[in-house]
Amino acid sequence: MTAFLKMHGLGNDFVVFDARDSALALDAEQVRAIADRRRGIGCDTVVMIRPGGATADAAVVFYNADGAESESCGNATRCVARFLMDERGLARVRLSSRAGMLTCGDAGKGLVTVDMGEAQLDWEKIPMAKPADTVNFPLQLAGSAQPSLAASAVSIGNPHCVLFVPDAEKAPVAQLGPRIETLALFPNRINVEFAQVLDRKNIRMRVWERGIGITEACGTGACATVVAAVRRGLTERKVDVALDGGVLSIEWLEDGHVLMTGPTAMPFRGYVDINKL
Repeated sequence: MTAFLKMHGLGNDFVVFDARDSALALDAEQVRAIADRRRGIGCDTVVMIRPGGATADAAVVFYNADGAESESCGNATRCVARFLMDERGLARVRLSSRAGMLTCGDAGKGLVTVDMGEAQLDWEKIPMAKPADTVNFPLQLAGSAQPSLAASAVSIGNPHCVLFVPDAEKAPVAQLGPRIETLALFPNRINVEFAQVLDRKNIRMRVWERGIGITEACGTGACATVVAAVRRGLTERKVDVALDGGVLSIEWLEDGHVLMTGPTAMPFRGYVDINKL
C-alpha cells in the first residue's frame, strides 16, 4: 500500500505522493487510474514530491489527469509548500520543477505565496508554431460562431492562451476550451483562460486546463491572465482573480517575476494499492 495526501487549492485538487524516501514511479496509465473520479481516488493533477538535491528543499513533478507530465502547477506548488513548511516548521521553502526553481513562503492567515518565476512573453518560449504578437493576436477557429478571436499568450512555466470576454459566466469554456487546447498553433497544447476584467484590480476568470478540462481554479492561469491584462493596459500589476473555487492574489513585479498568493487545504490522507486501480 502507498500513502498519499489529498490536497486542494480553491478546489483545484491533487493526489500527492511523498517519494523523497522511496523509488515510487508512475506511468501514464497509473496516473489516469489514480485521477479517475469514479474508479480511482480522483483529482485534477497527480503530484510527486522527490528529493531536492543541494539547491532545493524538494523537487515536484506534476502529472495531468490524462497522464501527461506538466511543467508547472501553481495551486499544487502552494499545497506542497504548505505541507513541507508545516512538516519542518519553516516559513519558506524552495521547490525545483521543470519550470525552474519556485520559492514559496508563508503569507499568514493560512495563505502561501509562490514566486512563479519570470513570465515568458516571446512566441518561441510559450511555445507557438509561428511568430505572433503575444499581446494580441487573432486566433482562428474555423466553423465557430466567432471564427476569429483576439487572444494573448503567456508562459508561466507552462503555456496559456488568454481570451478577454464580456461575461466570464457565459463564456463557452467547455466548447472552445478543448478546441483551442489542441490547435496546431500550440505544439505542446495549451491552457485556455476566459477572463472578464471587472475593474483595474479585479478579474473574473474561468479556465480550461490542458489535459484535464474545466477546473475550479488554475494558479498559473491566474498569473498568465494578470500578465496579459497588464500588457493590454486593462489592470494594475496587482490584481485579485476570482475563479470558480475562490480568489487568488496575483502581482506581476517590475522585474518580470509573478507572485501568486492563496490558500491550501488537506482534506484527508490515505493509502492506495496502485496496482489494483
